[in-house]
Amino acid sequence: MADFKRISVAEASELIQKGHVVIADIRDDQSFANGHVENAFHLSNASMPSFSQKYDYEVPVLVFCYHGNSSQGAAQYLTQQGYEEVYSVDGGFEMWKLNYPFVTLNQ
Repeated sequence: MADFKRISVAEASELIQKGHVVIADIRDDQSFANGHVENAFHLSNASMPSFSQKYDYEVPVLVFCYHGNSSQGAAQYLTQQGYEEVYSVDGGFEMWKLNYPFVTLNQ
């Protein structure tokens, strides 16, 4: 079974620009609404079944949390579910928003 990898926000941005990645944001509803990476899927225990149905196990998954800590556990979980290429983004969304554009649900 593959383990997840930890990557920087710069590496995450490169993967996103190449396309064909899934962005999973595991933060709470309010934080997600206030800002997230464009096209991110809001992943929670409740949305996991729809995530599994929507995305193939071969597609790389980038996991964002607040600072890059909780995402490691979530990334490990996704590898255990059979996702083949999973990345925990070091620094999380807090680091991302300092360096890259993001969207909100409040627009």
